[in-house]
Amino acid sequence: MTDSRIAAESLETLRTRHSAKWRRYPEDVIPLHVAEMDYPVAEPIRQFLGNLVATSDMGYLGPLPELAPAFTAFAEKRWGWTPDTTAAKLAPDVGVATVEFLRAHNVSRVIVTSPVYVGFWHWLEELGIEIVDVPLTVDFRLDVAGIEREFARGVGHCLLCSPHNPLGRVFTREELTALAEAADRHGAVVISDEIHAPLTYPGTEFIPYLSVGEAAERTGVLVTSSSKSWNLAGLKAAFILGHGARGAELLKPLPEAMHWRSSLLGAFSMVVAFRDGAPWLDATMETLEVARDHLATELARLLPGARLEMVPEAGYLAWVDISGLNLGDRPWVKILDQGRVSVVPGTDLGPQYTQHIRINFATSPEILTEALTRIAALS
Repeated sequence: MTDSRIAAESLETLRTRHSAKWRRYPEDVIPLHVAEMDYPVAEPIRQFLGNLVATSDMGYLGPLPELAPAFTAFAEKRWGWTPDTTAAKLAPDVGVATVEFLRAHNVSRVIVTSPVYVGFWHWLEELGIEIVDVPLTVDFRLDVAGIEREFARGVGHCLLCSPHNPLGRVFTREELTALAEAADRHGAVVISDEIHAPLTYPGTEFIPYLSVGEAAERTGVLVTSSSKSWNLAGLKAAFILGHGARGAELLKPLPEAMHWRSSLLGAFSMVVAFRDGAPWLDATMETLEVARDHLATELARLLPGARLEMVPEAGYLAWVDISGLNLGDRPWVKILDQGRVSVVPGTDLGPQYTQHIRINFATSPEILTEALTRIAALS
């Protein structure tokens, strides 16, 4: 397998994987829930990991000066943005980075923008933080006026998923600038989870939050990793950064132990991904675009009672309204128990989404068609 053509592995091969996606449910279930791709990992990363194992080079993670230039070069080429990495800190994953940031700042209330990644809800619940939900608008834009009202009421932090999971929405420069200015007026902080950013489809421009101006630089921190875009979730490495003196001030209280709890294999694989992984990423985006379009076509053909809420502009997750299928109060249970397909329940991404599901389409067209055919047989 070369990086010039990326394709999902066979179902037989996939079932030998050790990840949660392939072990959580019995073998007769088609897993479309957890955000992992069914594609082979990029060759440069596999070679690098093989060399580490072959030379028994698997100790504790120490200094990692290679990461800053690798990510900076990637960000400059991909997004036309030069990040300030001087105060960046490593973490095992974006969840740990976010939780430790909120813990270090003794945060009591945080804004989220539902429907949004289930991890956000779990992280805040873990810390006993009050969740203030300001849902996206009906056209899936940030409700900046609603967010600012909460800033004015004293909610000092907003957790942003950019690009958005589960919609695959890429926020515009205008939206992000308005959010930054609102945060700046009230002394609030925006934590921007940009883990899906490298997976933005051609024709759409991803805008890093910290790139939209001085207000964003004063109010923002960014958390990201190579784990989603290069399919490396099990390697446990991420980082958090800010900008300038304000960014350094925001990151200073974070525990040094975050670095030492990160994986040597993951951290150096992250370097390889940002430095050498662009050809694989570009080829994978072509494959994902085919899978995305196939999902939309097959939903219309097999499940006309379902509605893809929007064609994703980034990522490999789809947010689907299935109210027209009449599958009951907890449709994902019927889809799993009778259809033998696992999806993410809509209520995991916001309690009001009782007739929505999230589907991972980073697999083969054949597997997607089989999964949707099973669901169609239920209605």
